[in-house]
Amino acid sequence: MLTVLLQATAQGANVYANFLFIGLIILVFYFFMVRPQQKKAKDQKKFREELKRGMNVVTIGGLHGRLLSIDDDTVWIEVDKGIKLKFDKVAIAMEPTSRVNAGSTDTSNT
Repeated sequence: MLTVLLQATAQGANVYANFLFIGLIILVFYFFMVRPQQKKAKDQKKFREELKRGMNVVTIGGLHGRLLSIDDDTVWIEVDKGIKLKFDKVAIAMEPTSRVNAGSTDTSNT
């Protein structure tokens, strides 16, 4: 009879440990996956709100150009002399200089 009671308490403790482990996995998933994605989306939205005429930009398709005009939901981009394309504002991904600066590392200290 005593062994049955000891086994029952050991299994109950195991259930709590499993819940704790699942909770830790969810917490790690949030901090390494969800939160950085939210920050990136917030930065993208801020960048799109700060667009100015004459800026060099890159679209999500990889097209490089210069902003000619900005409306509420659309932008006109000049990709070459006399070639103007109309894009949705959400298609603007980044400024080319920010991509270059983010990927560079300083190796002059070696």
